[in-house]
Amino acid sequence: MRSFASARIGVVLSLLLLLTACGFHLRSFGNMPFETLYIQDSGAPGIARDLRRAFGSGGVEVVSAPEQAQMSLELMDEDVEKRILSLSGKGKVREYEILYRVSFRTRETGAAVWGPPQQVELRRDFSYSDTALLAKDAEESRLVADMRAEAVREILRRSSSVSKSRSE
Repeated sequence: MRSFASARIGVVLSLLLLLTACGFHLRSFGNMPFETLYIQDSGAPGIARDLRRAFGSGGVEVVSAPEQAQMSLELMDEDVEKRILSLSGKGKVREYEILYRVSFRTRETGAAVWGPPQQVELRRDFSYSDTALLAKDAEESRLVADMRAEAVREILRRSSSVSKSRSE
């Protein structure tokens, strides 16, 4: 019994050693080239909260005044659009397409002008049925939340690369 437990511990430790040796680590956005950020969310308050949380967990302090920040991020617009993708033979909706767009621009402290506006656009298709109305509404909400999370990751990547390319 005792040898089985020690063998099991040995296997677990060797797996952990192999896992760390292969270079595995949790997904992160690396070190941002700025330490403080001001987020102006006049056009997109929905994604601003998620961005504050994501930048904060990445080690960037989100400040309340642009004068305190090394980088400013202006969220200009956030839009969710739902389009009919296909109809049945009886004219009922069978599929929808959801478009999620967010526009933003960045500016480093001391720069006189903002960088060019950038847009993140994501699309998802989903089937629709009148008989499962509540489930389809929940699916749509989940898709929008997933697209918002993906847009947050994309904005993090872009804001990191914009600052790096300007400093080089």
